[in-house]
Amino acid sequence: MISLPDFDAALSWPNLMIEVRDLCYHYPHTRDDVLNQINLSIGEGSFTVIMGSNGSGKSTLARCLNGLLIPTTGTVIVDGARSDDPVSRFEMRRKVGLVFQDPNLQMTSATIERELAFGLENIRVNPDEMHARVGEYLKVFGFEHRRGDSPASLSAGERQRLAVASVMILKPSYLLLDEATSLLAMKSRMAIMAMVTELRRQHKIAVIQITQYPSEALLGERLVVLHEGNIVMDDTPERVFRHGATLLQLGVPIPMRERLKAAV
Repeated sequence: MISLPDFDAALSWPNLMIEVRDLCYHYPHTRDDVLNQINLSIGEGSFTVIMGSNGSGKSTLARCLNGLLIPTTGTVIVDGARSDDPVSRFEMRRKVGLVFQDPNLQMTSATIERELAFGLENIRVNPDEMHARVGEYLKVFGFEHRRGDSPASLSAGERQRLAVASVMILKPSYLLLDEATSLLAMKSRMAIMAMVTELRRQHKIAVIQITQYPSEALLGERLVVLHEGNIVMDDTPERVFRHGATLLQLGVPIPMRERLKAAV
């Protein structure tokens, strides 16, 4: 039995925009819930990190937050759009941009330029605005001189950068990264995180990052730890990581300085 520290469940996060209420989820043809009575609020422009061991429910929660999965019970509310309202789900997916662990899952087009235009076509952006926005994002994300190249010709880090660009071009209110750096080398991971930090600063978007890297978690303002489908810790990263021994029992990696403390 793992003894968990007490955390203040009533932490105040201003300008709440995403609200998760009593969310439970189990996959079809299974009996056990992957998520159990999740209650969570995410504020405008905030940076929330989610950690947990494999099977803790992180990716399932991510898909519930942007409407790809519909809660078995409970609801997710994004700027008033509710997961239990079929009409609202399209708006949820537009507002919560999701970047997957494997960027190849998001690549649909033959060229970089077409990849950026694809999502805009789906939401029926007019051609003039589409042309202008694609040109802008090609430049901002460093693909201006490679617009005709195939996404398959890009390195792993470049493909993930294109995946982020294809989400950001839709101008979401939230950028949700589901272990989006886990397949990258350290240099590419650092580049992606620097870019995400700058995008948050410029566009005032909220970032929700699922990660296995403590160094990335320390960039956030808030760290939520999942274990067996439950939220077991929710505080600033610095305070959560003080409980290094417990986190290691939960299968959550911790910063080296906390690992050394836990070993003493």
